[in-house]
Amino acid sequence: MITLVDQRLRAEAERFRLRFACEECVHFVADQALCEHGYPPGPRREPALDARHTLVFCKEFELV
Repeated sequence: MITLVDQRLRAEAERFRLRFACEECVHFVADQALCEHGYPPGPRREPALDARHTLVFCKEFELV
């Protein structure tokens, strides 16, 4: 799911400590830098929202 990143999302992500990057997901295989479900990790690897205009959320995301 692609979501626009605005000031409200940035503030809420900081306030609630939202996590969404691949490295924070139980399905991410760190030593191979890929998703065990076969999704491309590229769009979801960068957790910083400061310079982003959109954010790609993965439907399979599950916190470690």
